[in-house]
Amino acid sequence: MCGIFGISGHKDAAALTHLGLYSLQHRGQESAGIVATEHGDIHAIRAMGLVSEQFSPEKMRTLVGPVAMGHTRYSTAGSSTIENAQPALVRFKGGHISLAHNGNLTNATEIRQGLEDEGSIFSSTMDSEVIVHRLAKSRAVKPEEKLAEALEGVEGAYSLLVIIGDTLVAARDPFGWRPLVMGRLNDAIVFASETCALDIVGATVEREIQPGEVVAVEPDGSFRTLRRQAAPNLHRCVFEYVYFARPDSRVFGGSVDRARRALGRRLAQEHPAPGADFVFSVPDSSNSAALGFAEASGLPVELALIRNHYVGRTFIQPTQSGRDAKVKVKYNAVREILEGKSVVMVDDSIVRGTTTRGLVALVRAAGAREVHMRVSSPPITGPCYYGIDTPDREQLIAANNSVAEIAKKIGVDSLGYISLDGMLRSVPNGPDGFCHACFSGQYPTQPPSVPEKHRLG
Repeated sequence: MCGIFGISGHKDAAALTHLGLYSLQHRGQESAGIVATEHGDIHAIRAMGLVSEQFSPEKMRTLVGPVAMGHTRYSTAGSSTIENAQPALVRFKGGHISLAHNGNLTNATEIRQGLEDEGSIFSSTMDSEVIVHRLAKSRAVKPEEKLAEALEGVEGAYSLLVIIGDTLVAARDPFGWRPLVMGRLNDAIVFASETCALDIVGATVEREIQPGEVVAVEPDGSFRTLRRQAAPNLHRCVFEYVYFARPDSRVFGGSVDRARRALGRRLAQEHPAPGADFVFSVPDSSNSAALGFAEASGLPVELALIRNHYVGRTFIQPTQSGRDAKVKVKYNAVREILEGKSVVMVDDSIVRGTTTRGLVALVRAAGAREVHMRVSSPPITGPCYYGIDTPDREQLIAANNSVAEIAKKIGVDSLGYISLDGMLRSVPNGPDGFCHACFSGQYPTQPPSVPEKHRLG
């Protein structure tokens, strides 16, 4: 999962991109980058780490031009190295190409092998680079036509921003897996993974980029639309509503906060906790679901876990050791609230179980008498090939254990997951048109032949 932001037609394009990336930091914390261009001259900064750490005022002054785009990376294909930081940037006979990608390409290995057989040389192991090579080989004239040609036969999830010359191009895959919205700031056109990034720069939301659509924007504000054929059945990632997107965003045409509250209400109906004293969330992505659970159950809400906001999201740490270490410093339990109480602990998901087990132990150590775990998504039983880093089934606790066994492993008195149907009926514009393969095993495309990210390249 990654965050992308782009703007065309504004004198402070790079500064606004920098600001927009702050609102997308939750989508990726491994690396960040910004490119800006003016009259064919391109300038770039890419670095490992957080947005707040990498873009000093001195560096930002080098990013000049009315067109810019940026990226925050969480790796799903290719290792976490500076070579794989985005936006990718290459020079070719037609000038330069820069690309920022959110998603995961399921047939990138086969495409890469074909390009290498034709003499292409790759500088990274990320799946996105195959699109850059195809763009460089395209004989199409218009930038949007080049990108549409480059995407022919590319399978999997992608929301893309590409700069070719001084033209900013946005595209979304035909299945609509990942969100991408377009907004306007005076005469400038802005694109972002989530609407919260438009809000921070003062842009108004105009619409979503449609599945299969390619939009090209010139620095003067004019734009052209090329519509590729959308898939007959959309597969928007329901996990965007459950976990990834910020609650103040709208994705896929619906409010993330409203979706999570509805998930919590449905969860309370399906798995009540009679006799519990109160509800609390695993902050912050579960806050809205806990509020919904409390509303439906009539239980009060308490702040029983305090999160250290100077520690990143544990799920999107690239290594297990990193996740384990951050759990220990990320949360504190409030003994005065928990001691002697029977509590309902609401979380959005259980992936590997290590974070949950540590949190339950923390709550027990603070004196909770009973811990009843409630989860606002179904058991995750399969890997995701479309932009979430769960490539190995052996890492998924629900793929190898029953609900009762999971409850025992994580140390709770009871465990309840929302049903698949309940989840799909709770999100906006449901229940159809969403990808739920990681819960149901119903994959809409052929899984990749080389799914493990470390084997690409």
